[in-house]
Amino acid sequence: MKNKNLSDYVIAFVNGLITKGISEVVISPGSRSTPLAITFAEHPKIHTYINIDERSAGFFALGLAKKQRKPIALLCTSGTAAANYYPAIIEAHYSRIPLVILTADRPHELRDIGAPQAINQIHLYSNYVKWFVDCALPESSQTMLLYIKNIAQRAVQTANENPKGPVHINLPFREPLLPDLSKIHQLQKSLHIEPVVETKKLVEHEQIERIVDEIDSSEKGLIVCGELHNKEFREQVLALAEKLKFPILADPLSNLRFGEHSKHYIIDCYDSILKTMEKKAYLKPDVVLRFGAMPVSKPLFLLLRDHPEIKQIVVDGDGGYRDPTLSAEHVHSDEAYLCEMLIKKCKDKQETSWCKKWKQVNNLFREYLSTPVIEEDSLFEGTVYVELQKLLPDRCNVFVGNSMPIRDVDTFFHNSDKNITVYANRGANGIDGVVSTALGVSAASHEKTILIIGDLSFYHDLNGLLAAKQNKLNLTVLLINNNGGGIFSFLPQADEKTHFEQLFGTPTNLDFQYAASLYSAHYKKISTWEEFRSEFQFCMNRDGLNIIEIPTNRHTRVNEQRKWLRSVSWEIERML
Repeated sequence: MKNKNLSDYVIAFVNGLITKGISEVVISPGSRSTPLAITFAEHPKIHTYINIDERSAGFFALGLAKKQRKPIALLCTSGTAAANYYPAIIEAHYSRIPLVILTADRPHELRDIGAPQAINQIHLYSNYVKWFVDCALPESSQTMLLYIKNIAQRAVQTANENPKGPVHINLPFREPLLPDLSKIHQLQKSLHIEPVVETKKLVEHEQIERIVDEIDSSEKGLIVCGELHNKEFREQVLALAEKLKFPILADPLSNLRFGEHSKHYIIDCYDSILKTMEKKAYLKPDVVLRFGAMPVSKPLFLLLRDHPEIKQIVVDGDGGYRDPTLSAEHVHSDEAYLCEMLIKKCKDKQETSWCKKWKQVNNLFREYLSTPVIEEDSLFEGTVYVELQKLLPDRCNVFVGNSMPIRDVDTFFHNSDKNITVYANRGANGIDGVVSTALGVSAASHEKTILIIGDLSFYHDLNGLLAAKQNKLNLTVLLINNNGGGIFSFLPQADEKTHFEQLFGTPTNLDFQYAASLYSAHYKKISTWEEFRSEFQFCMNRDGLNIIEIPTNRHTRVNEQRKWLRSVSWEIERML
């Protein structure tokens, strides 16, 4: 039986989403979401992805939105299916990624009475969504069609307003659940997609003058750039560094390390430099101008936290507060606009001996870090990134897992003229959903996508690999398998020898070739760097899902890396 009230109502809702720019929807199959799922699948202006596991689906949608920088819709049925979206929604909140979460629900009369697959979905995602609405039941009156279309349009617009983020629309449906598909093609003919107009926060004149005075009076200034995907900002901040002669400490997620632009003032080895306490004294700045999210580097964070006398100015065009050091002045302004104003108003500076020292130390570290081989035959994890940077194609996406991979990228992945775009889930910094997010990036891109991930994080999201198989996506996975949680070996917990392996090391002893077979992936476990080079080049010429497993030793890595870095630091100290 077709439900006429339902058909008009759902079509009006979907058309409302489309007019504000929704063109892709990730669907987790279920019964109660049937009206929306069928309408999305039938609608000629919507592209759908099916992702059976809701947790993976949430992160897949996150990856699509992260790459495209626009809202993606995400649909599931009622009950605990909706709860499985929660981790991805938390990540979207902290990463400022626009998602429109659509949860189907039981009608109001079936709530709180023990009906199957009915949970309390009201404000299910708490403060992690920017807006929530529990919609009225479907009706086909003109008033209600305008109502539900307005809800859809407002949801997309709210998700896309700065700071971007997720919104949650809960839609209760009564049976029968089948819509009349013939109406979709009638109603979509007059659809007009509205252009997205983003408003920018502009800093006040008085605040600009204060910043100019601070910069003009400082001889030891740094620009620090965290994750911020904005081409206009990149051009302006590079010009600002050139004018001020301030080094830029560029986090890998800033993507300032990669591309054909000048890197004359870009410092890419600052994490290693700041690990040596002696260097902090003569490289310490007077003023820091910081853009984007807080960088990955812990030594940089400690430098800024432990020296409150350093004047910190954090610029956030979204009007947020991202300063775990608790000592910065916040400027709520479009980042590119502020750089432009500072270029116009600040005095031209001459390059100081302090700036030259930063560049000299950085060049020395880069020279040593470019060949991090402990032993010729050792599969040292740092060498993955040195080798990879030589092998990557000119235009590609690199998605980096949390824990050790993102820190190793910060240390070993240096400036390059290749057009590489680096992504990671650094909102909540979790190890869940990384495979699915990388596949979402791949789905939204015509370029090669490479995922670098540890074994525990890979295990967490093995279900996500099904999306590659079902949607014929291209992804090459570099699986760094040290059989456990390698990052804990660098933390104080490693001194608790009695319980360390059980509670923190957590070896799984999994044979991942069987997972590769399950999802029809090409798989190779390498044992030498020559094998790695050959296999990676093979995968770059092959479509589909590829997995290259790199077995490493987390038990010896810490001592090897620390000994090696000490020798590098000592050699640089001697040369200076």
